[in-house]
Order: sequence, then C-alpha cells, then structure tokens
Amino acid sequence: MRKIALVSIIASLVTLGACSQGDNNDMKDMDHSSMKMEGMDHSSKNMKDMDHDKMKGHESHSNVVSLNNSTGKNEVKIPAELQRNNKDEIVYTVRAQKGKTEIFDGVQTNTYGYNGSFLGPMIRLEKGEIVKIRTINELNENTTFHWHGLEVSGEEDGGPESILKPGEEKTIEFKVNQEAATLWFHPHPHGKTAEQVYKGLAGLVYIEDEHSKSLGLPNDYGKNDFPLIFQDRTFDDKKQLNYSATMNQDGTIGDTLIINGTINPKLTVTKEKVRLRLLNGSNARNYTFKLNTGDSFLQIATDGGFLNEPVSLKEITLTPSERAEIVVDFSKITDVNDLALINEDGSVLLPFVVTDQSGEASRVPKQLNDLSLEGKEMNLPVTKKVELFGMMDMVTINGKKFDPKRIDFTQKQGVTEVWEIYNKPDMMGGMIHPFHIHGAQFTILSRDGKKPPENEQGWKDSISVKPDETVKIAVQFKHKGVYMFHCHILEHEDNGMMGQIKVD
Repeated sequence: MRKIALVSIIASLVTLGACSQGDNNDMKDMDHSSMKMEGMDHSSKNMKDMDHDKMKGHESHSNVVSLNNSTGKNEVKIPAELQRNNKDEIVYTVRAQKGKTEIFDGVQTNTYGYNGSFLGPMIRLEKGEIVKIRTINELNENTTFHWHGLEVSGEEDGGPESILKPGEEKTIEFKVNQEAATLWFHPHPHGKTAEQVYKGLAGLVYIEDEHSKSLGLPNDYGKNDFPLIFQDRTFDDKKQLNYSATMNQDGTIGDTLIINGTINPKLTVTKEKVRLRLLNGSNARNYTFKLNTGDSFLQIATDGGFLNEPVSLKEITLTPSERAEIVVDFSKITDVNDLALINEDGSVLLPFVVTDQSGEASRVPKQLNDLSLEGKEMNLPVTKKVELFGMMDMVTINGKKFDPKRIDFTQKQGVTEVWEIYNKPDMMGGMIHPFHIHGAQFTILSRDGKKPPENEQGWKDSISVKPDETVKIAVQFKHKGVYMFHCHILEHEDNGMMGQIKVD
C-alpha cells in the first residue's frame, strides 16, 4: 500500500506542475486562494499511508538531523583579506580552484575554494569606488561567480547564464553604490550550484562607507569584528565530502558543523563588545542562534545594511543565504564559563573563550540608519506575484520550472514595484523556502498583512517564507539586465525552483 500511495502522490505532483502553466503577463490577476491542488487527497488516511522515509523530504525542516556538538578544540579560522593587485585600477583576482584541505588532523580532504583549497577570502569594497574583479575558472568543470547581494548589472551578477568553462576568465567592472553591508559570493551554474558550494566555494564581501566608519562599532577585523560562515556537512568514513552519497533532493543537511571551514570550532574573545557577522552558508539547514546563558545581544544589520536602530534579541533565525550582524557585550556577561552560541535544539555551535583582558572601547549608537519604511511604497499595488510550491525535485515557481529561454517578469530600471511571495503548502504541510532576488536589495512591507518584526526592517536580499505565509516586499533594480529569483535551498534551486526577470 505504501508503494502505491507513493506512486500516486508523485504522479499527482507531476500532474499539478504540468497543469499550472499560465500566462506570464496575467500575474496581476492571479488569485493564490483559487489555485487548488487538484488530484491530491489530503485525508488523514492517505497521509498515514505515506512513507516519509522513502520520500526523504525535510517537510518544515523541524525534524532534521541534529548537529554534533562542537568540542571547541580548534580556534575559528579567519578568512584572509584579499589584497588588491593594482591600487589605481582597484583590481582583485579571484580563482575558483580545487585542492586538498586538512579539516581533520592528519587527513587530506578533497575540496574546492577561491584563491586556496577551501572557502575563500574576504573582499573589501568602498562605496563610491570603481572596482575591477578578474575571475578565473581553474576547476575541471563549468562554474560562475555570483556576487550575492551586490547591486550590479545582469552581465556582472554571475548567474547561470554567465558560465566560465575550465581555463576561461572574465573581468567585471562596476561602481559600488550601496551602503555598508556584509555580502558574499558563490558559484551559480544551473544543476551544479549545490555540489560546488558543498565542496567549499564561498567567500565574503564587505562594503564600507564613511557612515559605517563613523559609528564607532567594533571594526577590528579578526579581533572584535568576526565573520562567521556556518555550514553543515557529512563526511564519509574516509573524511571526504562525498556529495553524491549524501545529496538530498529536498536540501542536503549534514551532522557536522564547520565555521569558516573549521571543525569543532571555538572563538577566543576579550571582555568587550564583539561584532559577529553571521552568514548561513549551508545548502539547506536553518539556524536559530542564541547564547546558552539566555543573555541578549543586539542585532545591528540585516543582509544589505544597518537597521535604523539596534534591536535587542535573545535569538535569531537565519535561513540559507541570510546574514545578520550582531553585537555581544562580553564585558556584561557574568557567567562566561562554558559560554557558547547554540542552536535552537541546544546543540553547541560555537564555544567562546573569554579572556580576562579588556578590549577596545567601542559603542553601539542608538541611531544606525535612516531607512524609511513608511513612504509611498506602502501604498503601491502588487504587480508581481510569486508562488513557491513543492518538495524534492518537484519544486516550482508559479507552477513552472526554470527555463533559461523564458523571461518570467519584466521591470523598469529604477522603478519600485511590490512583489507578493506566497509559500503554498503541500499535502505534507510544506516547508520553509528562503527566497532570494539577484541584483537588488529590497525591504519587507508585511508578513501576512502585518508589519515585519523590528529586526527585519532593513535591507534584505533573501527572506524566509513559511508554509501558507504571504510576504510583500518593495523591490527596485538600479541596473539593467536579466536576474534570477529563486529558492536558496540549493538543491531546490538546482531542481528548477527559479525564475528570471528582465530589467530594462
């Protein structure tokens, strides 16, 4: 009976995908509530017949495998800051490479990296400058260089259409026009993104401006200003990253945490305010970060820049590709023994070692930014509707899978439009989909008709959308070109949960 039910369900999902093809130009008239799941039986009996193990879906991601606790054996590695090749032309060179990395003592693991064997450097940009970046593919397979969160033209964005074959190179040039932020870069070849990121292709981009430098925040890189790239992996019995053996169509989730490529990490800090730049660089896992003591911290920035005011929190959840900057005042925490950053389920992510040494004097101003969310955007009509649906390899946006020859939306350069993103539940309840738009930073107008929480009232390029949730965002593209929008569960993206918008 279970096999029969499984075949029936898969057939129904495929039928749904085939029957959901619509006219791209009729998006304004789409009614989410009228889109029924034809051919699907939601009865409890049918649900009981479902063999969840065979489906291998993560559903809501609430029952995924837990991470092993970090033993705190190894100090977190801090990515090197990439040096400029030419001060006059501001040229960086970024190479996608393969190599071997000693993640475990005495063992060489086959990995990918940028300008090295694993992960990549931090690239520092200044607002107002013109930047040239030379990208080189030294892998034995096609790749791209996607600048996640960077507002650049479609030709320079590095989406799946910007393939570099082995041995090829390309130089991009752009002016940095956005405010201070923590961004990142990673590959984006269609059908291979998940595996290449899993093997180690990811790096950081810092944008700075005069305003950020004047705030007095902790900004001593690697001393009281730490980038932390969180990724989960499963290593085989030979301590290798065997992606084909661990890959899950619904998002590959591992049992071992690495931070900045460091296994069993710890972070040594002094008694001062410390800035942590959190990046969820995992293929699919969501993290809810909190201190095991229950102490609060301040969130100061979202994906694309500072919040207007710091927000006091005791926990923060990030879905894949989301970033947040937080400040922890280690001089105010009384119980520093066994202090750690933990996940929602209590697993130890990052133990802290707090020395007796006092750190530098820094501050967190009450006013960080002047972003307005009460302007004309609040009254604009919805012009783009995006429906996220499905699981495993049966994922769609507006009933369709990605087609590189199809343009799903068009939008005028410099014109703000309101997008409505809806996560349509499936027969198993659905799962969180992190939704990302290339080439733009947007603001969240509402979640299910309500004002977003304070810590989401800043610039975003990725957003968590829960099952049956509707989110409205205000989007403006500053450059022309063709850009991707997609679910940032990397396996969903590779399976076609992606669309294209042309900006002219």
